[in-house]
Amino acid sequence: MIRTVRLPDGTPVPALGQGTWHMGESADLAEQEVAALKLGIELGVTLIDTAEMYGNGAAEELVAKAIAGRRDELFIVSKVSPHNASRSGTPAACERSLKRLRTDRIDLYLLHWPGSHRLSDTVEAFEKLRAAGKIRYWGVSNFDAAAMQRLANLPQGGACATNQVQYHPDTRGIEFDLLPWCARQRMPIMAYSPVGQGGRLLRSPALAAVAKRHNATPAQVAIAWGMRHGTVISIPKATDPAHVRENAVAGAIELTAEDLAEIDARHPPPRKQQGLDIV
Repeated sequence: MIRTVRLPDGTPVPALGQGTWHMGESADLAEQEVAALKLGIELGVTLIDTAEMYGNGAAEELVAKAIAGRRDELFIVSKVSPHNASRSGTPAACERSLKRLRTDRIDLYLLHWPGSHRLSDTVEAFEKLRAAGKIRYWGVSNFDAAAMQRLANLPQGGACATNQVQYHPDTRGIEFDLLPWCARQRMPIMAYSPVGQGGRLLRSPALAAVAKRHNATPAQVAIAWGMRHGTVISIPKATDPAHVRENAVAGAIELTAEDLAEIDARHPPPRKQQGLDIV
């Protein structure tokens, strides 16, 4: 059973999802990627995160194939690219995503990162899409604490449902200010790259030691670590069936105080404000 977190309005959503970054970039891998998403759904991982920029729309098309016939069971997240996020560009981008996803609605629609268009225009467009039933919720991605405060100060900025940022044991800067800020707003964080980039994190002696105690893998421990707050949605990507199966049960791992102390010793929490780590 996948645990849940609550959006600011109290709606429960899965705390574990499937990421699709770098999917759709190779036609030779498309069948394998669709199969991985379908397997994740079968295992109960019903939140899928994608974006119009992933594979230039191809990732959304893969998601459409994976969710065919099961749309109502799922929570679909997609993102508008900043250069499209104007007052008129946002709804046009949303329509293109809806067409690629072969659905009539996106459950959560995010601004992929801060851009040059006025944030107030993007928010206004999001609210119109929500009123029209094209999206259920909207949020942002790669916003630091200061940007979140600027968003909250806008007339309709308080409707933001989440902020998606990179978060794992080697990237903990959000714990100093952003994570507490979101907690005060009762807003969950979505954690992308929860097992790090390039494999370095998974060679951590601390994660290996904790994994051994739990008969788990370092990747599973990293995912469980990110979800330990009860307010974080973790969205690992996997195309290998074994990894999909590992990810699906990672949220069931309950890390002990000893586990967390060992991870902290090797991957210390921030002692001062840090810039947002974006990839």
